[in-house]
Amino acid sequence: MARKTILFVSVLCVSIALFSCDEKQEAGPADSATDGRVKLMVLNPGHYHAALVQKTMYDQVAPVAHVYAPDGPEVQEYLKRIRSFNSRKENPTSWQQEVYTGGDYLEKMLAEKPGNVVVISGNNQMKVEYIKSAVGAGLNVFSDKPMCIDAAGFGLLTDAFATAEKNGVLLYDIMTERFNVLCILQKLLVAEKDVFGELQKGAVDEPAVVKESVHHFFKYVAGTPIKRPTWYFDAAQQGEGLVDVTTHLIDLVMWTCFPAEPIDYQKDIVMITAKRWPTKITREQYEKVTRAVDFPGFLKGKLTDEGVLPYYANGEMVFAMRGVHVKLAVAWDFQAPEGGGDTHYSLFRGSKANVFIRQGKEQDYRPELYVEPAPGAGGEELAASLRKVVAELQGEYPGLALEEQENSWHVVVPDGLRVGHEAHFRNVTEKYLQYLAGEKMPEWEIANMIAKYHITTKALQLAQQ
Repeated sequence: MARKTILFVSVLCVSIALFSCDEKQEAGPADSATDGRVKLMVLNPGHYHAALVQKTMYDQVAPVAHVYAPDGPEVQEYLKRIRSFNSRKENPTSWQQEVYTGGDYLEKMLAEKPGNVVVISGNNQMKVEYIKSAVGAGLNVFSDKPMCIDAAGFGLLTDAFATAEKNGVLLYDIMTERFNVLCILQKLLVAEKDVFGELQKGAVDEPAVVKESVHHFFKYVAGTPIKRPTWYFDAAQQGEGLVDVTTHLIDLVMWTCFPAEPIDYQKDIVMITAKRWPTKITREQYEKVTRAVDFPGFLKGKLTDEGVLPYYANGEMVFAMRGVHVKLAVAWDFQAPEGGGDTHYSLFRGSKANVFIRQGKEQDYRPELYVEPAPGAGGEELAASLRKVVAELQGEYPGLALEEQENSWHVVVPDGLRVGHEAHFRNVTEKYLQYLAGEKMPEWEIANMIAKYHITTKALQLAQQ
């Protein structure tokens, strides 16, 4: 049964009032459309990233967020996270959630349109339909990745971008890794010709760019154990590994190798190879991360004879982008080793130097940046250029240092410059708000979003053959 919930939370107290769908609530000052601020509509928030967008407050955004979702544990988990942000001791937020739950949640949102930005983070099977409906109704969309998970979805997404342009609204996906200081510094070093030289073309067996990412199904988010939706382990709803985390990796490749340049997916991309393999999930593991005591019916038909679920969360692809060979790999384990977490390995090969990010056991699972001379390149000349560049970067990145190692240099990034993945949601949200406020979104952003999802969906097709 549909219902409307008004949730007002202050720093000192939490009060919840329930109303029927037919009852009307008078809008308070924070809900007024006259102040010119952005007003959020959160659509079916089934993934915790929806809440992380609201982990902080924004001057440009009204404190009332309008939530439209089917009733159930996913929206309640989202609301629980928002309440935790509002009630925390340090820098509490002051979000006021106006919630509608019912089977017609999408139609209700499109009919009422109490805001102008739709935040979408949840079931990926439905996401591209949500996007298409929202931009078709003249609403801006701020979407979690991936925006589509298969070839059919890619076709709908390209249509959605065309509709967004026609209706003058902004469609944008949440690429947090551009705000990771290690990724920023790697990009800056690749751009330094005296250090890096020219980006190499590489080959299938020795790509010029390699990015590998390891993630974990069970982890802690904002200090609490993650609770994933029951559908999360259904590739038809969540998407396979080749179309999920790889969006971040592809984005970083384009952003680093071809900064501010549009990539034409029809001319600049050649897919070469792709493969996929499953992570085996036991019933006990499934219960630990979803809190469900057994696999649901839509997954039971996929279980092995031993009652284990093979989930195709892992994949690898090789493609050429403007002739530069790129290898991407993503893997999902159930839980990180003691003291570990999600990891990122990144390599860019230049004619003078190779620039790495490593985050393995040797680095205590902490990302670190390294520069090594390319084969045949002069070490002393590279060292002088690298010292000069690092000294120049210290103005913007205080505390940055260079530590010489055997046949390489460790670019030491102090703790003060490092912020966690959750904090990056504020950075990317603020960038999106700048675009909404009138700063023109670069044309390459749209071209590269389309190219990114072309690569992921084509890789999936290739791997499934």
